[in-house]
Amino acid sequence: MAEEQKKELNEFQKVIKAYLDKRASEDELFAKSYAKEGKSIESCCNFIVSEVYKAGRQGFADDEVFGLAVHYYDEDNLGEIKAVNARVVVNHEIQLTEEEKAAAKARALAKFEADEKRRLERAAGVDSTHAPAPKQKAKPKKAEPETNAPSLFDFGEEEDEE
Repeated sequence: MAEEQKKELNEFQKVIKAYLDKRASEDELFAKSYAKEGKSIESCCNFIVSEVYKAGRQGFADDEVFGLAVHYYDEDNLGEIKAVNARVVVNHEIQLTEEEKAAAKARALAKFEADEKRRLERAAGVDSTHAPAPKQKAKPKKAEPETNAPSLFDFGEEEDEE
């Protein structure tokens, strides 16, 4: 278990571990199985995923998954359990600590500020990755000769005045 605590657990492993910890605290017989040498949460999760794969299904209900976790710790002769490369979806609410919430908020704020800065620079025609380009001088517009020819907009005004 000491080696396992050095590694950071993924969400699936955290959910399984939380369930097994609670079960061991409530059931003395299971607590003995849970403390067996050579067993780990990582290997337990690999066992669960391999059993789901063997069943030919895309997933199991929570009770089935937790039952497989208990079975892994209860049984001694499960054979070799190979690491499985699979994507596991956890349907439990993830609780963040106050520090994790503060860190996530800080990252989101920094990303927002960077995005807004880029958006404003784009709108102003400035590229922050390069030195600012010299602005071209605006050419004075030529004065257009004034004409007395009526436009399409002039025709509607006569009727409105009456």
